[in-house]
Amino acid sequence: MKKLGILGPKGTHSEEAALWLKKFLREDFRLEICADIFDVLNAVKERKLDAGLVPVENSLEGSINITLDTLARSDTLTVARELVWQVKNFLMTKPFADAQKIKKIFSHAQPLAQCRKFLHKNFPDAEIISTTSTARAAEIVAESSAEENFAAICTERAGKLNGLAIAAKNIQDNPNNSTRFFEIRYRPRDAAPIETFDGDKVLIICQIDGSRAGSLCGVLEEFSKRGVNMTRIESRPARTILGAYIFFFDLETDAGNDALKESVRAVYDKSIWLKNLGVFPVIYA
Repeated sequence: MKKLGILGPKGTHSEEAALWLKKFLREDFRLEICADIFDVLNAVKERKLDAGLVPVENSLEGSINITLDTLARSDTLTVARELVWQVKNFLMTKPFADAQKIKKIFSHAQPLAQCRKFLHKNFPDAEIISTTSTARAAEIVAESSAEENFAAICTERAGKLNGLAIAAKNIQDNPNNSTRFFEIRYRPRDAAPIETFDGDKVLIICQIDGSRAGSLCGVLEEFSKRGVNMTRIESRPARTILGAYIFFFDLETDAGNDALKESVRAVYDKSIWLKNLGVFPVIYA
């Protein structure tokens, strides 16, 4: 049976997204809980897992750097598919707790930021405490007494797994809050180059010579003049010398196979190095 790694513990948005994907794809795979995102990706790299589902970007809080950096440093990981997951945050308490008297609210840093306006308006005096995950926040509240008046911002599943009750639902400040997940798989170093662009998106990573004026503009022109639409660009430090950066490009495939192949080859010629991390479908939950 296929083993799919996710960020744990049980009850995280990663687990909810993976369970939805399993049902949508009608695939019989087993979820493997990992301590952090790097552990998921490393287990795929070492072939201990068949695949890993990891977050790569949140629409409100931006990129997940550990995912990008690990992909950039690896030459055996590829993106098999993208899942766009609508984030729904719940305020959960002990059963029969008085939500008006909440003293401490626990959650991961990202949901806390995503619910900032809600918290400021409804709980201006509550102490806000960051945890390693939303699931861990639910565990902390479950371990507390009702008199302590603790609450967690977490998934509905995390609350139910820990015997909590819903105090408020869909509390995110932006109803369009969503997270992009990548399903990552192992790809051998000696695999044939990717030259058929039959998915929805392509992910290209490259490093260009930042000391030359207009070098980034020259790369972008290669996509533009062939009608290749770029939906996202992200830069990260190359971790070599100060001021050196690598770039991530998300490209749509609508321009056709020839245009994409020519663009990638042209950008390769203008780069210090370039990697094609995959051509993949995009699924909206």
